[in-house]
Amino acid sequence: MPREILTEENFQSLETVMEKNKSKKGRLMLVLHESQDIFGCVPFEVQKKISESFNIPLAEIYGVVTFYSRFTLEPKGDYTIGVCMGTACYVKGSQKIIDKVKNEVNVEVGHTSEDGKYSLEATRCLGACGLAPVLTVNHDVHGRLTAKEISKILAKY
Repeated sequence: MPREILTEENFQSLETVMEKNKSKKGRLMLVLHESQDIFGCVPFEVQKKISESFNIPLAEIYGVVTFYSRFTLEPKGDYTIGVCMGTACYVKGSQKIIDKVKNEVNVEVGHTSEDGKYSLEATRCLGACGLAPVLTVNHDVHGRLTAKEISKILAKY
C-alpha cells in the first residue's frame, strides 16, 4: 500500500466505531462503511479486528466486503478513473480507452498505482450513452473520446 493507513490512530478510531455500534442491528455494515471512511479501504487487518471484536467469522466479513462494490480492499488513489464498459461505450471503443489509461498511469483495472495517485475501474453504464465512450476522473466526465485524447486528459490530473 503506497500510503500508511494501518496507523494506531486509525485503529483507535475503529475501536470507537465498533464500541458505538456493538449493539445496533446491522452493525457489520455500519462498521464496514465507517472503516472504509477511516482507512480508505477495508484491508485484511481491519476485517480481522472486526471479526475478533464481533465474533463474526472472517470469511463472512470478507464475503460482504467483496460482494458490495462500495467496499475496496486497497486504498483508492487521489484520482479514480472510471472507464465505462457498458454496451454503447464498448461498441464505440472503450476497450482502447482503458488500454491507453493502463499504459499511461501504469495501473491495472481494479487497482491503484504504486504512487497512490490513480485508481482504475472498469465501470458499468454511467448513463451517458450519448457521449460514448465515456471516462470519468473523480466527478469529471469526459465523453466522445478516442485513445489519442487520453494523455491530454490525464495531464490535467
